[in-house]
Amino acid sequence: MKAKNFTKETIKNIGISDKNLPEFGIGDVVAVSQWVKEGKTERLQIFEGNIIARKENGASSTFTVRKVGKDGIAIERIYPVSSPLVDSIKVVTKAKVRRAKLYYLRDRVGKKAKVKEKIEKKSKK
Repeated sequence: MKAKNFTKETIKNIGISDKNLPEFGIGDVVAVSQWVKEGKTERLQIFEGNIIARKENGASSTFTVRKVGKDGIAIERIYPVSSPLVDSIKVVTKAKVRRAKLYYLRDRVGKKAKVKEKIEKKSKK
């Protein structure tokens, strides 16, 4: 299913409006669990990478995850937030960025492509 086909009615019919997804932002490292169908079997595939873009469009909101492999080959996937194929989203680390879209990371390689990690302070007791 494409993200453009999702409306409030189709989301209610599919029954995915009750998903409790964590709050995640641009630059965060997330692990997305997605159902993949191979022949007759279905399995969960985990895709971990940085969120470089997010498009808020109501029921058809999407986010783009970028992962750089061992050989330096980058893979980008666009996931609809309301997709029935997305099983869960786990935030691995939070990031501190100043941009809404991190497309400039496409041109950078190695340590230059890293994003600052957000460090949360402990509350005083």
